[in-house]
Amino acid sequence: MPPLSKRLFAEMLGTFWLVFGGCGAAVFAAGFPELGIGFVGVSLAFGLTVLTMAYAVGHISGGHFNPAVTIGLWSAGRCANHHVLPYMAAQVAGAIAAAGMLWMIASGQPGWVPGGFAANGYGELSPGKYSMEAGFAVEVVLSFFFVFIIIGTTSKGAAVGFAGIPIGLALTLIHLISIPVTNTSVNPARSTGPALFAGSEYVAQLWLFWVAPMAGAFLGGALARWQYEPAAVVEERVIDKVEAR
Repeated sequence: MPPLSKRLFAEMLGTFWLVFGGCGAAVFAAGFPELGIGFVGVSLAFGLTVLTMAYAVGHISGGHFNPAVTIGLWSAGRCANHHVLPYMAAQVAGAIAAAGMLWMIASGQPGWVPGGFAANGYGELSPGKYSMEAGFAVEVVLSFFFVFIIIGTTSKGAAVGFAGIPIGLALTLIHLISIPVTNTSVNPARSTGPALFAGSEYVAQLWLFWVAPMAGAFLGGALARWQYEPAAVVEERVIDKVEAR
């Protein structure tokens, strides 16, 4: 197994690419009707970031790129206890770095107005003005299914070598569903990076985009642990025992 330093760098790099690619599509291209990408294009951009990095570094770190996914895999017995906090820290660092790079590039356009800067929100900060309760519900449900799909497609018995495709498509679908509701999080790191640059009102709502995805992911991992036990979990337990020696 790769050393922890390489795993953490892979998680930071993967999360950077997710935020830079997905939020970058929203910041740079979605506002130009002539480009024609809209919600569909932004949704696809997020899916493509996960798909590409899953194949690039997934074999190094597991390809979480998301604190909620890390918690979900932990609850499924597929992430060692001592990896949880370092993974989450690396993911948040990558997201903040990506948001800072996006801000630097975007501000180079004369007259640029940041607006929401692809940040997540509910109520008045929701693209469709959806309530806090609606935002919380959609983030829990979609995070639940995202983790369940990740575990199912990477379990023994699933098609070998193809997990990145359904995972990327799942994230695309998640964005198609929930961009109007919360601008789609299902990823606390993705929410944190842009919020720090979008303004204090977005930072004040960050709690929801940590609590709801974490709760949904934890439940998804717990159900998947039962659904795919022992095939999905046995190998990870062996790895953990080796690392503990």
